[in-house]
Amino acid sequence: MGRGKIEIKRIENTSNRQVTYSKRKNGIIKKAKEITVLCDANVSLVICGSSGKMYEYCSPKTNLIDMLDRYQRLSGNKLWDAKHEDEIPKIMRKHEQVLEEENKHLMYLVQQSEMATMGDYQGQEPFSFRVQPMQPNLHERMPIEIGSIFQLVICTDSVRLCV
Repeated sequence: MGRGKIEIKRIENTSNRQVTYSKRKNGIIKKAKEITVLCDANVSLVICGSSGKMYEYCSPKTNLIDMLDRYQRLSGNKLWDAKHEDEIPKIMRKHEQVLEEENKHLMYLVQQSEMATMGDYQGQEPFSFRVQPMQPNLHERMPIEIGSIFQLVICTDSVRLCV
């Protein structure tokens, strides 16, 4: 006794639809593997689900790019058009902007972390930053530039360099 025929239409119940999708996806991947072994065929299969996940299978003797090139050559259908080549720089620029923003954010976090760490040393500078004046009253002869990269801070018994 065979299985009953089902009407091919969209399954309305989301739970049933997901179960059916999963079972049929696994079944078609299994069939692709079987035809590869039994018939020595090159098979490439790409499945994109409604959730956005992608599943693929490609025969061990080939890869997807070779299969798509072969498809394009034999069928005459262009899979990649010159109009798409203009999109690549746009995508790259957008990706670069996202990476730059992420880099700025990470640099800010590192700076905040370093400032918090340096805050732990307030009042007791690390030995490498201590400089003893060679002449008395040296602080009276040195100008303090607020806008420069390094700011010279005069302490009562030592000169401290702050970055």
